[in-house]
Amino acid sequence: MEIFTNPDKFDCKPYIFDLSYIRFLCNLSSVLEILFMRRGAMVFLVISIMTVLSGGCFLFGKNEPPPNPPQFIDLSTIGGSSTLGPGDIFEVKVYGEPDLSGIFRVSSDGYVNFPLIGKVKVDGLPAIKVEEIIISRLKDGYLKDPQVSVFVKEYNSKKIFVFGEVQKPGTFTYEDNMTVIQAITLAGGFTKLADKNKVSVTRIENNEEKRIYLPVEDIGKGKEKNFFLKPGDIIFVPESFF
Repeated sequence: MEIFTNPDKFDCKPYIFDLSYIRFLCNLSSVLEILFMRRGAMVFLVISIMTVLSGGCFLFGKNEPPPNPPQFIDLSTIGGSSTLGPGDIFEVKVYGEPDLSGIFRVSSDGYVNFPLIGKVKVDGLPAIKVEEIIISRLKDGYLKDPQVSVFVKEYNSKKIFVFGEVQKPGTFTYEDNMTVIQAITLAGGFTKLADKNKVSVTRIENNEEKRIYLPVEDIGKGKEKNFFLKPGDIIFVPESFF
């Protein structure tokens, strides 16, 4: 057995095969030499051997697999889990009780004044927790079985940041269930130089910085799932070099 290694330019790993194959080619060339002209047989022999030495890695061995294309991490999350803070605006609907329903703004100290039950601290709480508190307080001597829904309208206490190749880079107010497409739209859309499928989102989770790469152009075309943002996300659109 002999070991042959392709030149580096062929980017092939070493492979192993028996010299009997080359002998077979030589014998075959002799037969062809009888049937055809000598030069044709020799050309066949040379081409066959070159095929083995240069391209034979796919005949007698395995090509090194091509590198996988960049994979975009799918970290899409369901919105609605963000907490309230000073300046945020939310709507409360109490079924069958229009006088108790309304729109409220969180004060600088984190409270809202709600009809009947008075001050309610909502700072740092998600909307679903605020619902539970209002229901509990209303049950305490006011309504037998209150049906309450809370909808956050503006997260003024929470921001997202969009930079890079967009028309109007800057800081924007986070909205519940906000997606990367919405954020890019708020920033005026892409510039002509934007690399639309290599947009990055930098996010802090568990005190660690994570960078997520998103194919935003494919998302816009429906080829990939949309991506939900979180307050504090930093979106960067790089410049395309092609």
